[in-house]
Order: sequence, then structure tokens, then C-alpha cells
Amino acid sequence: MLKLRRRFMGALAAAAAVMPLAASAPASAQSTPSTLKVALHSDLKIIDPIWTSALITTNHGYMIYDTLFAVDDKLEVKPQMVDKWEVSPDKLTYTLTLRDGLEWHDGKPVTAEDCVASIKRWGARDAMGQKLMAVTSDLSAPDDKTIKFVLKQPYGLLLYSLGKPGSNVPFMMPKSVASTDPNSQITDATGSGPFIFKKDEWKPGEKAVYVKNPKYKPRAEPASGFAGGKVAKADRIEWVWIPDTQTQVNALLSGEIDLVEMVPADLLPLLKKEKSVKVFVGNKAGRQYTMRFNVLHKPFDNAKIRLAALYALDQKEFLDANVGDPEYYKVCNSLFPCGSPLESTKGWEDKLSGNAAKAKQLLTEAGYDGTPVVMLHQTDVAGHNNLATVAKPQLEKAGFKVDLQPMDWQTLVARRAKKDAPSAGGWNVFFTSWGAVDVINPAAAAFLNASCDKATFGWPCDAELEKLRDAYAAESDPAKQKAIAEQVQLRVLEYPTHVPLGQFTSPTAVRANVSGMVFAPTLAMWGLEKK
Repeated sequence: MLKLRRRFMGALAAAAAVMPLAASAPASAQSTPSTLKVALHSDLKIIDPIWTSALITTNHGYMIYDTLFAVDDKLEVKPQMVDKWEVSPDKLTYTLTLRDGLEWHDGKPVTAEDCVASIKRWGARDAMGQKLMAVTSDLSAPDDKTIKFVLKQPYGLLLYSLGKPGSNVPFMMPKSVASTDPNSQITDATGSGPFIFKKDEWKPGEKAVYVKNPKYKPRAEPASGFAGGKVAKADRIEWVWIPDTQTQVNALLSGEIDLVEMVPADLLPLLKKEKSVKVFVGNKAGRQYTMRFNVLHKPFDNAKIRLAALYALDQKEFLDANVGDPEYYKVCNSLFPCGSPLESTKGWEDKLSGNAAKAKQLLTEAGYDGTPVVMLHQTDVAGHNNLATVAKPQLEKAGFKVDLQPMDWQTLVARRAKKDAPSAGGWNVFFTSWGAVDVINPAAAAFLNASCDKATFGWPCDAELEKLRDAYAAESDPAKQKAIAEQVQLRVLEYPTHVPLGQFTSPTAVRANVSGMVFAPTLAMWGLEKK
């Protein structure tokens, strides 16, 4: 289990507390007390949270699925679908027992076989899942309520892996769904969670609809982070897709919608003076902007050319352009989040500061031949739509040629999965962000997975990096973990996988008559209600 320093824990605890918001505004005519309408950061077009790590799909997953374990507001692992568990004296066998009363949305009971199939599918794609499966010699369901892991060696991250809060989350699905090829998208949205997805009302580009699951049996403990009792308060939640953030804010002020997930800093003054609206930062640990390399194709198949990009890019310009207000961002020359136990600038002191001269030198030494960098540019995600437009001139100043290709985020999500050459519909770089908990250590961070074809989009392939990630996962001493993490950080300079572009927090705004928000590293909506 992760051991976090006090200041990082404090931020996450604040982010995961249940925050009541005073009721001071009447419910709007457009939205009834039993229905909540929310505007999120992206449109929902992909509903498979194992196939993609896109945050909007993870949010969707938390609405309809449940997990075997979950982390609370202190990032401590707690049982969720599991009632009890045992670990053998040699720490090689874990026996998990499901709690009573678990049902899928179609009324069928949740079985251990369902969960085994779900774990295996998740474990084929997720960075932590792959590490867990690599040390598992046998995973079985001795009976309908028992899940049994037999390990090759002691592995202290097993429970945390099954309760990890960030993409890809190990959501449990029926065996018939979880048996889908991990590289193919599921189309069945049957879960066992607090809400049911109304697939018949889903209109990509317009809305996604969820209704309360009347048969869901929440745990008795109070909600805390993603753990505890998921008590659905609203009968119906509609995710209304509004591409323009100004229009989102106007709809919130008029009462047409009840929540805006991510408010750009330049619109905050408009909201902060309105008594009918409350503005707050739920996830105080924040997120990390990232540029991801595709190592399969020129020019970024050359590690030295990737290193040149690390010198060419300037974090502060990205943060100024995409966040704007220094209150909500932090320059961080560390591969792992600043404020986390593994924060370190070792080897990175002179990176990410816009050193075009050094970048040009490296390009010359690497023999860069002017191959264009096909840069995917999302245009519709608040706080992210200026990432590519900042990167383009910075890279060009260093000597790169850049082909900027605009598209909406969901089109990008589909395209980044393609291994085709950039000239044939593939790509060289794209931009995204990860929650701080997603990239908090080498085992968890998906972009550090360098297992070749098993790695996520970008497909880095580096045996040394994988060896270090294995060493981190096998170590339990925090001091030794940090030493290994620093080795990872230095190895990434020899074999760059991605570029961290600074940290930020995203203010959320709700109508003042909405209460019960359960704050966690990503959006949790089961506690919301409107009066």
C-alpha cells in the first residue's frame, strides 16, 4: 500500500471529503428535483473503461460499475464488493469473499467467475494490472462467492491494484461481457453499480442518461472517496454535452443545468459573485498535463529526438495558456507529482524550460531529417484545448517540423489507438492529463509501461524500464521505493516515454441547491441530490 507524505495526503483527504453545499436557490424549471443535469469535460462516445483510459469513460464506469476494493479519503484500501479476505502466512495466496446481495442490472447474481473474467480483461491492458497478472500463477473461482489468487512471489500491491482509483479502473462486469477480447470494445453496459445506463437514450454529441439502480445495496459505512456506501440520491442524472464552456456557465447560471465539471479560470469571476452558484476545487491533488510520444514511427522512434522535445518544451507557457491563473497551477520539474512521496528533480533540473538551443543540438546529433511531427490537437476539452497550439511553436523554434491536426477529443481517443504510420492516419504525439493518483508511482503510471505491444498508446518498448517497474512493485520499504523511482526518472531521460507539462487543479461549479458531492480523484456522483 502506498505511503503518502502528510501534505499530499492532506490534499487528497480534502479532495475526497463529502462536502455539503448550502441550499439557497430554487430548483430550475428545466430540471426537476429528482433529475440532475450536468455538463462534463467531454462528450461520451466510448463506454468501455478498460479499452480506453479516457477520463469521461472512467466517470461513466463509476456510475454503473462497482469494484472489489476502493480507496477512501486517505487513499487506504477498503473492501467494496468484497466482504472479507484472507492472506496465507507465506503471503502467496489471497482468498477474497464477495458480500451478499450483489446483483447485475439484469437481476442475475454477481459471481466470482464474473469477477475473475473482469480481472483478467483489465489485467491485459492496465499498467498495474499487467504487473499483478505477471506475478499471479493462478486466478480462480473455487465457488460462486470466492476469488482466489495464487502468486509466484509476495506482492504488496495486490489489494491496491484491485482498488486503484485511476484509469484503467478494475470495474467488475458480467463474465459474458468481460470475456470480450481486451483489444475490442464492449457494447454491453450491464454493471452492478448504483446507476443504470440508459443506452436507449444515449445520443453521442447530445446526452447520456443514468437512472438509479433500485436493487443496489450500498455498504453500511459512510461514503469516503470511492469507498463506503454509494447511496444514489438522484433518480436520474443526465450528462448534457455542451461543447462551449461559456455556454455551459450560462446554462448553470440560468438553472438549465446543475453542475459544470471543469470551469476555465477566466470564467471564475463571473461565477464567484453569484449567490446561486458554489465554486470549489474537489481534487486538490490535481492533475498532470502530458505530451505522449508514439515510438513506433519517425521521428520519435529515436530516443535522442524525444529528449530534444523535453528540452524544447516550456511548462510555464502550457500552464499560462491552458489554466491562466497561478492559483490553479504549479510548474513541476519532476516525473512524479510535486507534493507526492516520489517528487524529485534529479536529472530534470534543466528540462522543460524551453531550451531551444540544446534541443537543436540534440536534433543535429540525432540526424533529424525534417520528418513532420503529426500532432493531434483536441479542440473541445476545457483547459486542454491550447496544449497543442503551445507545443507547436516551441518545437518549431527548436527545429522540428509540425503538422497540427485539430479534432474533437473523442475522435482523438479513437485515433490514438491506431498503430498506422502518421502519413496513413496515425500520429506522432497527442496531449492529455492524468490525475495525480494515476501517475503517483512507476507501477501505476500507464505512460511508464514500456512492455511493447502490451503498453498503452505510444507503445514504448524498454526492458530496463520494465525491470525497474518490477523492482518498485516488489519493494515495500519507502526509502528504497523512492530510490528506485529516481532510477526510473533517470531512465526516462535515456528512453523518454512522455513529457510532463505541469500540474493543475480544475474548479467545479454547482447550483447552490445541490448537495452531497463525494469528492474523489475523479468525479463521483452517487451522493448528489437537489432540494
